[in-house]
Amino acid sequence: MGRFAAGNAPEIDRLVADAVAGVASAIAALSVPRLAGVVLGGGYGRGEGGVLSRPGADDRLSNDLDFYVVTEAGASEADIDRIGRMLKPVSDEWTARLGVDADFCRAKTPWRLKHDERRLMVQELLRGYCDVFGRKGEELFAGISRLEPSALPWTEAVRLLVNRGAGLLLAAAEQACPAQEPGGSQDFIARNINKCVLGAGDARLIASGRYRWRIEERAAELGDAMYSRAAEWKLRPSPSPICDWEAARAAWLDAQREICGDRARRPRRTIYSAVRWVARRRTIGPLRTFGLDPEVRMLRSMRGVLEARLPFPPALKKDWAVFN
Repeated sequence: MGRFAAGNAPEIDRLVADAVAGVASAIAALSVPRLAGVVLGGGYGRGEGGVLSRPGADDRLSNDLDFYVVTEAGASEADIDRIGRMLKPVSDEWTARLGVDADFCRAKTPWRLKHDERRLMVQELLRGYCDVFGRKGEELFAGISRLEPSALPWTEAVRLLVNRGAGLLLAAAEQACPAQEPGGSQDFIARNINKCVLGAGDARLIASGRYRWRIEERAAELGDAMYSRAAEWKLRPSPSPICDWEAARAAWLDAQREICGDRARRPRRTIYSAVRWVARRRTIGPLRTFGLDPEVRMLRSMRGVLEARLPFPPALKKDWAVFN
């Protein structure tokens, strides 16, 4: 199968390989209707999985296992819902066994994959995955174009910043109201601070057409010391974040100003964006943002919240849950 973890980590590679085999066996036993195949993507699928090392203890997984699910052509929403329900016990079992989330994404039809081929998530999946169950990835993804990084749309930078900004606001809430388990709380805060620094740098690269598929290549292209530290932390995390919340907030705001200054790549107001917003939110919202891409609308709101250091507004959190 090759390596799953970054660097030399044979214990982690064996752990992930065993999990992949176990998940495949569990899915085979279910006989899931309309399921074409499952692959492992994310960091471990690309061979960039993190390794959590603690003194006097075995190495542990530090990232989630991200399983991508593809249906047969023509699968209905009811089919997709049923696939999700049938795979949920497999996810729960392996999450408990591994100590990290073993997530199955909502199943996608071949048509939806093709429709989303310009999404960063899909393009990164094409650059590294491990076959788990059913058809091989080369067949599942046969109709998806491999794009150059410069072809990633500007809205992918926006989407990334929105998600990382949301994580930063959730980390702020965790800092204000510590969880019952301090270790878990600190880990959540550190991870979201680190993800914010990485997301801010990645968004700058996407918006300028300079994104790279490997994290070490992105660090070299960006030439930013804090991003480089965050990249190292992602692969070999520690209990403490690479910077404090305020520094991550500043990195996010700098990235937001930079990418929004690129007027040439901004999308225009469209009927599709307006319909998408109204259909999902069942409201028109402020007219000054009507017709803008929903992620752009959320980015504007999130900028104001982070500039003022406000708590995560419930309305914005709801929008993020709807469009994330």
